[in-house]
Amino acid sequence: MTEDESSARRAAYFYGLRAETIAAIWLKARFYAVLDRNYRVNGGEIDIVAKRGPVIAFVEVKARGDLDDAAIAITPQKRRRISRAASRWLATHPWAMTCTLRADAVFVAPGKLPRHLENAFELGVG
Repeated sequence: MTEDESSARRAAYFYGLRAETIAAIWLKARFYAVLDRNYRVNGGEIDIVAKRGPVIAFVEVKARGDLDDAAIAITPQKRRRISRAASRWLATHPWAMTCTLRADAVFVAPGKLPRHLENAFELGVG
């Protein structure tokens, strides 16, 4: 990997972290409690796990130059990885199985308010 590639990767990583922070603040402003961030397991990851009332939301954060570009960036493979990680998270938090489980997304783009999409895709857990 060249120095330019390494630098670009580092910039993308920090851009993503910033987007996740913006998304977490956005969710908190809408009365969600953030339970976990950057939850990683072998074979999957969840950007944010949040709770509001009886709902646990497994939130994917996508940052792109445009909100519509962010919305199409959640691929079927990414959905499977989130579902896999959600199953593992639920195994270590059994109390959450009594809640309504949902896969949400927050899309972030420069100069725009974030867009929170509830039930962005089907969560395959269980």
